[in-house]
Amino acid sequence: MAASRHRSLRRTATVATALAAVALTAGLTTGCEAVDKALDCVRTADAIADSVTELQQAVEAASDDPTQLEESLDSIDKNLGKIGDQTDNSDVNQAVDDLGQAVDNVRTSVENGDSTPDLSPVTDAAGELTKVCTP
Repeated sequence: MAASRHRSLRRTATVATALAAVALTAGLTTGCEAVDKALDCVRTADAIADSVTELQQAVEAASDDPTQLEESLDSIDKNLGKIGDQTDNSDVNQAVDDLGQAVDNVRTSVENGDSTPDLSPVTDAAGELTKVCTP
């Protein structure tokens, strides 16, 4: 479990670093409108990264408060909607769809009684979203 937690914390740190790099690069390489859109995407992807971290923590604490798990999944869904509304980029939209499907799979697992669902597809999809969330 410690190795899994370490790996997820490393992924979260990687996501945060990538988001910062995207924000800096966007400011140097594109026009103002594209920068604003990219920054909106980056901010929302950052919020999703935070939500994924909260989801991981909620799974660990599911026996204490099962509502945290549902709230984390809802938060990710809400942020995915924001990104989907802000872009017409097909790669971003595909990453949003993939992450949405991964979240739906976790939600289904939880509804079927799985108290420790596999979150790796969610973290992988969040990482992919970070990669494509560029101007």
